Amino acid sequence: MRARPGHGDPDEDDVNDVPSSFEDAAARLLEAFGSISSELDTHAVLERIADSACSLTGAARASVGVSGSDGRVDQVVTASRRNRAAPVLHAGEDLPREPTVGGGVLRIPVRVRGTLFGVIALADKPGGDFDGDHVMLVSALAGVASFVIENARAHAMSERRRRWLEVFSELTDQLMPPVTLNDALEAIASAAREASGGTSASVVQVPAEGQPFAAATAGDPMTLDTDERSALNDAVRTVVASAEVVEVPVRDDWRIVLAPLRAHLTMPGVLTVTHTPATRPDEFEEHELLSSFADHAALSLDRTQALEDREQLAVISDRDRIARELHDVVIQRLFATGLHMQSIRAAAAEPELRERIDQAVKDLDQTIRDIRGTIFELQSRPRSSLRTEIRDTVSEMVPKLGFAPSVQTFGPVDSTVEPKIQQQLVAVLREALTNVADHAEAGSVSVELQVTDDRLSLKVSDNGRGIEDDRAENGLRNVRRRAALLGGSLDLWPNDPSGTVFVWQVPYTADARGE
Repeated sequence: MRARPGHGDPDEDDVNDVPSSFEDAAARLLEAFGSISSELDTHAVLERIADSACSLTGAARASVGVSGSDGRVDQVVTASRRNRAAPVLHAGEDLPREPTVGGGVLRIPVRVRGTLFGVIALADKPGGDFDGDHVMLVSALAGVASFVIENARAHAMSERRRRWLEVFSELTDQLMPPVTLNDALEAIASAAREASGGTSASVVQVPAEGQPFAAATAGDPMTLDTDERSALNDAVRTVVASAEVVEVPVRDDWRIVLAPLRAHLTMPGVLTVTHTPATRPDEFEEHELLSSFADHAALSLDRTQALEDREQLAVISDRDRIARELHDVVIQRLFATGLHMQSIRAAAAEPELRERIDQAVKDLDQTIRDIRGTIFELQSRPRSSLRTEIRDTVSEMVPKLGFAPSVQTFGPVDSTVEPKIQQQLVAVLREALTNVADHAEAGSVSVELQVTDDRLSLKVSDNGRGIEDDRAENGLRNVRRRAALLGGSLDLWPNDPSGTVFVWQVPYTADARGE
């Protein structure tokens, strides 16, 4: 019994089992129509078409080539009735506009809604070359295939839109306040990767000066060489300038799709998604969906930045209000109390009472000076928290590193670390990241800060080339000295599987906190 197309590997008799009559040809054609119409996945439909073409003509090999944006074969799906893996078509070939037979190969164009979609190509016909009957049969198959392909693409588009909408709905919930801008960027990158099915996704920001950098990344980003990185940076600037979606080809037929993040309150940015040849979706579909997602994400970024700005303005406004009340109410009352006590002193007859009044007036004067100092601090720019300083320092180093390190903090970081240790810690972090940027050739860095009851520890890990045995510790010597001055230490050891782990820690006692 002859195997159905797409169901098992037929034997040698099946290869020579070609239509011998009109009735047989019609039966096989109807069977082929049923086979290709039973799938909704576009790739599976193309496989069924190739296998059905083999069954109709007796050819040993068949391939379906899909047109790319340049009008040439871009994707090839192959079927074989003799387990021959070699495709009949190859990427880059010209697509025929009419059926052609030559060199033992039959090529039939496939059109979807009048547009050339691809080509069915067959080879290795037993017993001779292809004839007019074969052209007619495969042309009929191509005609039905156009409707099946259109239906499969519409179904795939509907499913992709549904997935993008679901992911964005979840992202909207994640970006509800309170949320920081860094957390929002990471959530957007993660959502874009999940919805697109790409291997990785990144939010790339473009400073006014310096190179673009990845502010947030999800997945496993592709390692690019110097030329590829330069081409990608040029494409990022083009997307920012033109506000249009751009697709950048990378080696091995990978693609990076870039969509503008048209935010107005944050640094100019681009959302990128990397696709392998096997997972790359339709170009038009991906551009449209990614662009729409990026526009919604940009609105969320603007809202997050606006909320952060509003919170900062609220803090500044509240500090100004407190300063005014201290100056206009508290100080004036203290000053009036001091004058009243001086008038009482003039009427006091006992020297001991006068001395006590004089001391009280001095205390009031000192209190007024202290309050004025507090007013000055309130009206000045508030000292940022250690968490903020750590993240600001990391952000400053991103253009030099070429990527955004991950940052984690543990313990009472903002409530206990005194300014002296905070200043040393920030300088040490900057030196550690500078060493990574200048010497490590790393692709990722993680920063961890932990504060416990008795110790403060800064850990910087990278995946670079590791520590050299004959290294010159110029910057590290300063880092060791800073640790020694605070009674701490610096440790370096190899990271697994590559890179360096940098740990700077100092004791953190009640005396160190000034308690």
